[in-house]
Amino acid sequence: MALKIKLIDVAQVIRSKNSGPYELTFDIIFKDWESFDEFCNAKVINKELIAKLYQIPAEKVINVIEFKPAKAIKATIERPIASGELGETDVYGAQQHAPLLNLEFEL
Repeated sequence: MALKIKLIDVAQVIRSKNSGPYELTFDIIFKDWESFDEFCNAKVINKELIAKLYQIPAEKVINVIEFKPAKAIKATIERPIASGELGETDVYGAQQHAPLLNLEFEL
């Protein structure tokens, strides 16, 4: 039987930030190696999931990588509006991680 796991219960940090003026990066830093390995092996955080969460085409998800030195999974997307451009509301990209906070997975 699969176990339901909330991302916020196994992640120490979930954040977003600019990766230049045209990209946003999301960092999920896990509390322990067991959780990090479990999520990496399951491949549940992937381009399709990020595209769905942010309502963008999968082609706009630049990458999703497992960054072992930090026990982290990082995803980068094209910003819908460039940082500082007219109509843009989060210059630093620091408030874009909210869709990740409610994620729950069966692993």
